[in-house]
Order: sequence, then C-alpha cells, then structure tokens
Amino acid sequence: MANKVPTHTRASLAEAVYHEVGLSRKNASELVDAAIETMIGSLEKGQTVKISGFGNFAVRHKNERVGRNPKTGEEVPITQRRVVVFRASNILKAQVNGDE
Repeated sequence: MANKVPTHTRASLAEAVYHEVGLSRKNASELVDAAIETMIGSLEKGQTVKISGFGNFAVRHKNERVGRNPKTGEEVPITQRRVVVFRASNILKAQVNGDE
C-alpha cells in the first residue's frame, strides 16, 4: 500500500508562515487567506495568476459537448464551463524530480 501523503490546508500554510516569518498566528492566517482570495478573485475575472518558480494558474473555457455515462453508455450533454488549469514551472518540475 502506498504511503499516505499529508494534505496541506489553509491552516497548515498559516502555521508554516507563523514559524518561518514570525508573524502572529492570527496575522499569518490573515496573510494566507488574503493571498488565496486575491488569486481566486483574479481567476474569477479570467486573469492568469503567475507565481515565479512555482507555476501558472489560468482559466480555460470548455465548449459544450456530448459525453457518455460509462456505466450505462447513455449520451449526456456536458454544458459549457470554465475550468482552472495549473501549469508547473520548469523550476518546480526539476525540484519534484530531484534535479538540481
């Protein structure tokens, strides 16, 4: 069985900011929340969010199409929608792969 990797939450990010930067826990939490809310607001407007050395978050428009229920084989219309996509930077890819 694979090792279970911990999930990072807003609270764990705020705790990391608290330890690394030295802000109070409340200020660290507010900082993380503000950063995430700013990113969400930009994505809602259709803007790209670029974080140097990490990657890009962007909104992609997907057209309406016909899908298929894999269980029944029935055709189902999939409505037009916007989705958030993430493209990792080459720096992040290299670090994840252990390249220096």
